[in-house]
Amino acid sequence: MTFTGAIGAVCMFPLRAIINACVALSIHPNALTLVGVIINVGAAWALAYGRFLLAGAVMIVANMFDFIDGKVAHQRQLQSPFGAFWDSTLDRFSDLALLVGLIYLYSKLGRSDYVMVAALTLIFSIMTSYARARAESLVEKCKVGFMERPERIVLFMIGAFTNRMAGVLWVILVLSILAVVNRIYYTYLALNGLPMPSRESAAGVFNRAFFWTDERATLAYDIWVIAILAFVWLTPPDFLGDPTANGPGLIGLLRAL
Repeated sequence: MTFTGAIGAVCMFPLRAIINACVALSIHPNALTLVGVIINVGAAWALAYGRFLLAGAVMIVANMFDFIDGKVAHQRQLQSPFGAFWDSTLDRFSDLALLVGLIYLYSKLGRSDYVMVAALTLIFSIMTSYARARAESLVEKCKVGFMERPERIVLFMIGAFTNRMAGVLWVILVLSILAVVNRIYYTYLALNGLPMPSRESAAGVFNRAFFWTDERATLAYDIWVIAILAFVWLTPPDFLGDPTANGPGLIGLLRAL
């Protein structure tokens, strides 16, 4: 089992109990989706006022609802095209709310540079989802690109709990841009009957890293996760001009030793 797979397995223990309780109480999955969005708006409010620890805790609760709605729908056999549409649409509201909260915070702090970073992150986060939805109206499947919604949400929580939101925003922005490019390129190749990038030799290693087609909870996924966490936690906040954190970061502390 991989590192991320082990974490997922541990997290499933309490979630299974919650899912079973929701099934026993006959709670409709669409209601769970709506509750998750409403709670996420509370997390956005906490972010807007710089209350990062509170925001992280609220995001955990909100995204428990976001995760279990599909599981409850499956167990109660309530899957429907409208349910999928409802879930996808409200997910976009959650994404927008969190980033608007950060935009409000940075505007209050007079940091127009990070207002722009957060705004671009918002644009490309939404475009990541739109590119896939639009592509899959033309091709069978377009699940390429590393930075999808689960990765964004987990990174938001990491940024909130460790006060490293600037590093998180940069990671989400860069990898969301890459995900959009991946999906445009994949759709172009698929529609024109062209071969996908090779995964052989040294060029294949590069393609595998930057034209992402691997599944979660794989060794390649773990490597990306470790690289992202190293950037977020080791890069000095001062180097990024972080509006809410300062200091030398872990790299600076290790050098001081």
